[in-house]
Amino acid sequence: MISLPGLNLSSQPAQAQSVPAEAVTRTQDLAANTEYRFEVGFSRTLTVKLQSGTAELFGTELAPSTTYSFTGTNGAIFTWHGCKLDVGGDVESDYVAEETPMMSFANLHFALENLRDRSIASGSTEMGPRVLIVGPDNSGKTSLVKTLTAYAVKTDRQPMVVNLDPRQGMLSVPGSFSAAAFSSIVDMEEGWGSSSITGPSPVPVKMPLVYHYGLKDPEEGRTFKSLVTRMALAVTSRLEEDKPSKQAGFIIDSSGAISQGKNGVYDSIEHIVSEFSVNVLITLGSERLYSDLSRKFNARTTDPSESVSVLRLDKSGGCVARSEDYMRSLRHAQIKEYFFGRGDEPLAPSSQTADVADLHVFRIVEPDPSGSYTTVDEYGISVEKPLFEPVKVDERMQNQILAITTAGPKDSQDVIRDASVRGYIYVASVDEARRKVKLLSPLPGGTLDTALVVGSWPEPVEGLVG
Repeated sequence: MISLPGLNLSSQPAQAQSVPAEAVTRTQDLAANTEYRFEVGFSRTLTVKLQSGTAELFGTELAPSTTYSFTGTNGAIFTWHGCKLDVGGDVESDYVAEETPMMSFANLHFALENLRDRSIASGSTEMGPRVLIVGPDNSGKTSLVKTLTAYAVKTDRQPMVVNLDPRQGMLSVPGSFSAAAFSSIVDMEEGWGSSSITGPSPVPVKMPLVYHYGLKDPEEGRTFKSLVTRMALAVTSRLEEDKPSKQAGFIIDSSGAISQGKNGVYDSIEHIVSEFSVNVLITLGSERLYSDLSRKFNARTTDPSESVSVLRLDKSGGCVARSEDYMRSLRHAQIKEYFFGRGDEPLAPSSQTADVADLHVFRIVEPDPSGSYTTVDEYGISVEKPLFEPVKVDERMQNQILAITTAGPKDSQDVIRDASVRGYIYVASVDEARRKVKLLSPLPGGTLDTALVVGSWPEPVEGLVG
């Protein structure tokens, strides 16, 4: 259970700590209602061990006397009552912050708990809270989703988490949309934890539902709304068969791109709200976004069953803009972990050779430089481009990630678009002379006679296989 000692946050600014020039273990004292924030690059490692007291990382409690290692991540370890940490290794930046958003996050959690209790009281005729979190890039949306999920699990709930941000991977690789029910703690070091691939897991694995989007931003492609509709249908159908998750509801993480708005129009947000029947809309880090969405949804209906509560939370001072180099390294690290696992939990992917002719690869068709999806046919008539086009497997396909869909190679474009993903394979090399391709797969076999989809996102990953 969460214990709240009361709101006693100081108005003093966060005090920056000097970054040690060498990796030295030190004791970090944290007063009640403060947090230790850190930024660690991919070439460095930070170790943290809870010496005394209690502390949590994005809602998940640190176990006493357990050393946690962090590489290539930003985080904030918060304490309600005060604690002592043993901190070692090297970081880009770290400091103690006295102003944190955790009280607001906890209050939001308790408000969601009231909705869950109402769902239980209704005898499962009513679904729990249906939450969508929106805001600009680097406003802390994913951190809030993790915290709310961890708090819900801590109170014996089993919420569904939906990721609609193609720039991030949740139990999948970047470029995909995914959904999974969480009944076990959120992993301290890995974040969302591991899906079931080829190795054992210390906690119950999650079986995510995955759809491949293959583009960087939701606003870029024509398949975003269709995939949102498909995901919403699958999630709500699953919840109807899963009483604990139905009562816990779901939390949706979104891309910052859909919160930019065009002349006050937030078409993608409205589509998500409509398809998922969202009833709690959280805005982070933008007063304009909150104002626009409050005005839009407050005036939309007078029916309480269809109302949308629009709430605003302040952006945490620990949220920082992440460079493109960092994000590229993060994507590549996620893809590497998908196939090979982590150092202490390795996976054993399968290397296999296939005939080029046996692979049926479809590329997502993107707009021309003007943003148009039309072209001129041989008769001079303007026609719309297809959603996918078959592509030749040649050397240009090397280092690409291919989605193994549940659709067949002769299925229609709509079927390929709406097909879920069985997994991903990596094109290690292409021998055009011998018409052979070397593939890296989580499991042996299972790649032929299915439609394989490739997009421009994520970009080719060089050096995944030595």
